[in-house]
Amino acid sequence: MGTQSPALSLNPMTVQADREVAMADAPTRATTSRVDSDLDAQSPAADLVRVYLNGIGKTALLNPAGEVELAKRIEAGLYAEHLLETRKRLGENRKRDLAAVVRDGEAARRHLLEANLRLVVSLAKRYTGRGMPLLDLIQEGNLGLIRAMEKFDYTKGFKFSTYATWWIRQAITRGMADQSRTIRLPVHLVEQVNKLARIKREMHQHLGREATDEELAAESGIPIDKINDLLEHSRDPVSLDMPVGSEEEAPLGDFIEDAEAMSAENAVIAELLHTDIRSVLATLDEREHQVIRLRFGLDDGQPRTLDQIGKLFGLSRERVRQIERDVMSKLRHGERADRLRSYAS
Repeated sequence: MGTQSPALSLNPMTVQADREVAMADAPTRATTSRVDSDLDAQSPAADLVRVYLNGIGKTALLNPAGEVELAKRIEAGLYAEHLLETRKRLGENRKRDLAAVVRDGEAARRHLLEANLRLVVSLAKRYTGRGMPLLDLIQEGNLGLIRAMEKFDYTKGFKFSTYATWWIRQAITRGMADQSRTIRLPVHLVEQVNKLARIKREMHQHLGREATDEELAAESGIPIDKINDLLEHSRDPVSLDMPVGSEEEAPLGDFIEDAEAMSAENAVIAELLHTDIRSVLATLDEREHQVIRLRFGLDDGQPRTLDQIGKLFGLSRERVRQIERDVMSKLRHGERADRLRSYAS
């Protein structure tokens, strides 16, 4: 088990963490009752939560002395495992003794884990209603509990349950950041978005209206340009296929203007231009016609090089260039030019 962790430096959090641990230390029946009141009795998810709560309630809660004892056994098991892996010249009796210590350490690890599963449920409940099912929140919190077990140092004097609270919270919030949004945001950005959303709600209650960006910046200490970015990130994406209208017959995308789409007027002009270009090119001989169409990609939008055109017609690169120059000269004069000149204005 580790000896250092970011949580150890967060001493001010221990008071709040102890309160949350105390809530989790209530009898399992009470915990189950509180969760039951939040769940629909007909929901399959509710049934799974109840089964889970009944299962974790079978392990007795630990006092600080019990936590230390288990931590020592876990540490001894890890050390015994290290010896078995690194010491090659161990007698059979010594190997059996060390293997027994390893098994005891694993049993202690399971005991410590199972005794704190109710703490995970207590913390996970605080994050329901934010786009992630309770069972998924519990699963993420359990990963944080496992991480806390790996980092816990009983010699520092902290209660394990108090220490684990920080890791469980972190795992849950990171899980929400990864899974609850269609577009994943970095964890630190999610924390800032959540902070701003909380301040925005509090100011709305206090002012009786929506706070301005300037007021939010003054209250939160966040620069106003960053406020705008965070508010933009806080918006959830909407599907363009979502049905709208009283009859819900048309998708939302049908009502959104395509900024890059050609206007009806320009579309008509473009079609007329293509028609006139085809008519003008039809006055050229066949080879001139084909060279120009290929050179400017009039058929497929892919212009060909002089070398590519030369290979197609068995001509030199310079001969293709000469044909192109002659055709362009013809198009700049006479009736052909008059027909296309209006499109250049």
